[in-house]
Formats: sequence, C-alpha cells, structure tokens
Amino acid sequence: MLSYDKNDPVLDMPAYSFVDAASYTRVPYQTVRYWSLARNDSPPLITLPDSQQPGLSFLNLLECHVLNALRTKHELQIKSVRRALEVLIRLHPSKHPLLEATLVTDNVDLFLESAGQIVNLSKGGQTAIKEVLQTYLTRITYTESGIPKFFPFVVKDRVDEPRIISVVPTIAFGRSVIDGTGIATAVIAARFKAREPISALAEEYERSEAEIEEAIRWEANRAAAVA
Repeated sequence: MLSYDKNDPVLDMPAYSFVDAASYTRVPYQTVRYWSLARNDSPPLITLPDSQQPGLSFLNLLECHVLNALRTKHELQIKSVRRALEVLIRLHPSKHPLLEATLVTDNVDLFLESAGQIVNLSKGGQTAIKEVLQTYLTRITYTESGIPKFFPFVVKDRVDEPRIISVVPTIAFGRSVIDGTGIATAVIAARFKAREPISALAEEYERSEAEIEEAIRWEANRAAAVA
C-alpha cells in the first residue's frame, strides 16, 4: 500500500508522454497506450489526469510499474488484472487502486489483503484460504518530505538492481536524476555523447564514476526501450 498526499497536484498532473512512461517503466509503448486508453467497452486500467489530453502523471507512472510487475514477474493475464480491478474499485473506491490497496498474488490470481483476510479479486471477491506474501512496490520509497520516489530498473527487472537512478515529481520536473541530487541523467548522457570523459564528468559533478556510468547506461537503455 502506497501512502501519499492525495491532494498534492504535483503527483497527479500530466507530466509524461506515452513514450516517456514506456522508457521509464520498461513497458512497450503500445502496452502503455492500451493500459491508458479506453477501447470499445473496455475501460482503461489506469486513470489519466485528463482523458482529453493524454499524458501520464507520476502516479500513473507508478501504476505502469506495478502492472508491469504483475504482467511479467508474476505472469498474470491482463484479463485477470482487469477483473481484479473491477472488484477492488467496488470494495475500495479509488482513482489509483493499484497503489492504495495491499495487493498480493500467487502468480495466477490477484488478491487483496484486508482485515487479516485474503480476498481473491480475480474471482469475484470471495475470500481465498491461502497465505500469499508477495510484494511489488520494492522500487518505490519516500523522500524525507514523504513524497514517493521511484527507482526504475536500469538493466534487469530484479529487486537487487542498484538504486542509483531515481524519479521524484518535485525534482528536475519529474525527470530521472542521479539519486540524492538534481543532476539529470539526460544531461550526463548528452555530455558523454559529446565526448566528455566519464572521469571529467565525475569530477565536475562531484559524483563517483560508477554513478556517472549508471546515468549513461540508463539513458542508453531507456532510448533503446522505445526504439
């Protein structure tokens, strides 16, 4: 369950294009569009700030991250997730149910943990007699002021990936930076492409060469993800 200020406009303003969201969350561009836009009689899986001007908020970015974890790490079918969200919204009305409920999964169905019980959301909301303890928000923490901070996967989608690159909606206009700084990874990568050596960049920004390398690696992989 993610805790955040629901009245903070910075968290829910359209700040990311579909391309941005795809590259930040390592989700295919068309998949992000599918999750974000209504199709025929199927509502979107995530609610955009403004349906008339498609653009994802920081909270939508986190929802894409969660959906990707359910889709890939836990191998849930999207139809199961869609059914689960319908039940979840009935039980706990919310604009961002994926972030506000304590969800667990057994890699087949999606469950809600509530009042000591596990409710099977994918099968209509009946109580499931299983102990399911899986977490999906391992890459989301908080700043000292309580604002969610997202550590995107740089190379592989695994828990032990280094947490060097972060995204915070109140830092660098919500663009990726070297964690703990306002140094945009895009600036580092651009200067490296202009043939500035890593050692010189590390000295100028007073960061380790490993951090500079990770920023360059992140930008390269981010560009490749939507190429």
